[in-house]
Amino acid sequence: MKKQAILFLLIALVSNLNKAQTKIWFDTDIMIGMPDKEAREVDDGIALIMALKQPQIKIVGISNITYVDYGYAVIHKLLKWHNRGDSIPVYKGSPFANDLGTENDGTRAMYNALKREKLTILALGPVTNVATLIKNHPDIIPQIEKVVMCAARMPGMVFNPGLGNLNVFDYNYEMDTKSMDILLESPIPLVFAGYEPSSYIHIGRIDLASLDLNNEADKWLYETVQPWMKLNETYFGVYGFIPFDCATLGMITHPEYFTYLKDIPIKVTFKANDALEAQPNLPKKHFLEVSYRFKTHKKVLYARRALQGFEEKILETLSVVEKK
Repeated sequence: MKKQAILFLLIALVSNLNKAQTKIWFDTDIMIGMPDKEAREVDDGIALIMALKQPQIKIVGISNITYVDYGYAVIHKLLKWHNRGDSIPVYKGSPFANDLGTENDGTRAMYNALKREKLTILALGPVTNVATLIKNHPDIIPQIEKVVMCAARMPGMVFNPGLGNLNVFDYNYEMDTKSMDILLESPIPLVFAGYEPSSYIHIGRIDLASLDLNNEADKWLYETVQPWMKLNETYFGVYGFIPFDCATLGMITHPEYFTYLKDIPIKVTFKANDALEAQPNLPKKHFLEVSYRFKTHKKVLYARRALQGFEEKILETLSVVEKK
């Protein structure tokens, strides 16, 4: 009888876990390890590795945006190494984040997945794929529980990581502002976790000590992030990097590790560029900003700070080798 009771309890626990899982569509501009004149950012790759280790979510599909051929291949590589669950389909999305309204394999697959069930969309790059879906298929809007994005700021906030040697811009927003307009005009709940909460997290040389360099996947990750860490030292004065997209993912997987501004108005402003060194030919530009002073109708959830302990949640997921 005791064995039967224990078995029943285990079945119940597994059943409750499955019911509690948040089902997400993972949309990413992943470019970790991509050959180029300079190293490319690694945070999307780190976020995907982290996401695959979280039992509280289930990734039902992945689409990519920009550098889609390279991204498609590296996503499959990471899935081969780190995915221990059901097979996850991968689809190529918008190749340049400048073709709002043009259907692609990613938008079609996202639409079909949403027809089957409600999903949360995690958008880690420019939101072209998501906006194309909404623009072309407004009937699917009720199936989108929320869109969680890496973008936005408070008025006057400058993006200057590390020692503040160089101001950078809100890449995911500024790459495709028209697509963000589509989301802002929609009734879909929007969540933003961009530079501000991410700036409290930093991964340096010592943080990667848990990687097993005798393992193919761990060795690849360790070697791939080194040029990006070095480039960050050159531009920002600190060897290492901010894993921006992990904070965005954390809004779904570890919401208790963040502080928030709830129901805060959001709008697009137009003013002097604060990142002229990076954008010398753009004296003025659009900013995506949140403030309780704004009188706009659209209100969002905005993450302000990642709390102590969240960085450890990232680091404990990076190795493909299970620690005993």
